[in-house]
Amino acid sequence: MTKPVALSLLEQPSLDEDKAAGGELLPAPAGWPAPPDQVVYHELPGEIVTRIAPHTEADPVAILTQLLVAFGAAVGRGAYFTVEATRHHPNEYICLVGETARGRKGLAWDHARRLITDADPSLRPRILTGLSSGEGMIWAVRDPAGQDPGTSDQRLLVIEPEFASTLKAASRELSTLSPTLRTGWDGRPLAILTRTSPASASSAHIALIAHITQHELRRHTTINELANGYFNRILLIACRRQRLLPEGGDPDPLGGTGLDRLLAAAVRHAQTAGQVRLTPDARELWHHAYRELATEPRNQLVAQITARAEAHVIRLALIYALTDGQRQIDTPHLNAALALQHYAARSAAWALTDATGDPLAEQIHAALRQHPSGLTRSQISQALNHNQPAGEIQSALHALHAAARATTTQIPTGGRPAQLWTATNSETPPGPRAPASNHQPRQAQDPPRDHHTS
Repeated sequence: MTKPVALSLLEQPSLDEDKAAGGELLPAPAGWPAPPDQVVYHELPGEIVTRIAPHTEADPVAILTQLLVAFGAAVGRGAYFTVEATRHHPNEYICLVGETARGRKGLAWDHARRLITDADPSLRPRILTGLSSGEGMIWAVRDPAGQDPGTSDQRLLVIEPEFASTLKAASRELSTLSPTLRTGWDGRPLAILTRTSPASASSAHIALIAHITQHELRRHTTINELANGYFNRILLIACRRQRLLPEGGDPDPLGGTGLDRLLAAAVRHAQTAGQVRLTPDARELWHHAYRELATEPRNQLVAQITARAEAHVIRLALIYALTDGQRQIDTPHLNAALALQHYAARSAAWALTDATGDPLAEQIHAALRQHPSGLTRSQISQALNHNQPAGEIQSALHALHAAARATTTQIPTGGRPAQLWTATNSETPPGPRAPASNHQPRQAQDPPRDHHTS
């Protein structure tokens, strides 16, 4: 297929066009990760984001990554890259990390949702929300069985605007959500092994777009989920409000460009692309990059989060190639994927460096942030409704102190001195929640309950 690109990234909207859109650019907060290299805005998806960016408060990287994941979800299992005996399909998991009301994560998704559902209307009913159980996710992509016709379209794009709820659900005892999500990313068969409502999904194609705040991510990231490979299957993407648009931007920034038609054509072509391979030049680059990706970061937590960097790069490069209408991954696709993976690694370092991996410690830290003058041990226990054992509180405080996120001082009380704990982290308390998007995905349905299992 000849690549029909109407524009070039050399023709980005000028500063005058940016001002005409009414945009006042906002500076990045202190400590914010460096933005991704411009190579991530490659050809068609890059052109689309470049045209939208001056007309929205959303972060361009948030629009880009959600569009790439949605594109991969629309493609399905008709395209793949082979590593030994493993097929990597264009299904990917991302989690946008930003402030609740001001990160504009939902606004970025609205742009990506409109683009991908216009390009492939058949994906619209396959966009669901409400991850509460592994059984529910399997039921949404199940095979036919007996009188049950199953799901004819086993593509599934899960949108979770409140990913903290998913993390809490996955941490419950006997929850199957975490292993099901891990297996779904791997592209392996899924199954519900129950007496009354057994179900399996042999060819599920599952993609995930999640939204969370940095505070919630730290609070609900557990040592167990870091160790079992759940988080390293998810690319963390830091995003923020980019500009102020009091009256909004152009509601149709792609009008007259033909980019929406090119996107639809790219989806149709990719759905039957089959096996995608590396070009000779891309293979040489990949061998060099692979060695670098295999080097473990110094920060152990970031190292755990980025442990599947090589697989993420291949999947992203595959998606980039498919958006180009190509059946080979070339060096520009690989460079774009590498740059996006590097940004995800910086985002993870920003979001989780000094995180304890202990939900109780993060809960205590949140309480300390709400009380800048500090809390005594008894006040901390009171903030926790007196339902946490003293030993666990002590361990959590020790974890915060070891991470340099809390300090303790002795204060006289007229008797035995009390310990006063104070947060040292400069984060501000979480703000009000953002209003719901005007476009809500459909709720995923759980299968019939099996009364013989928990």
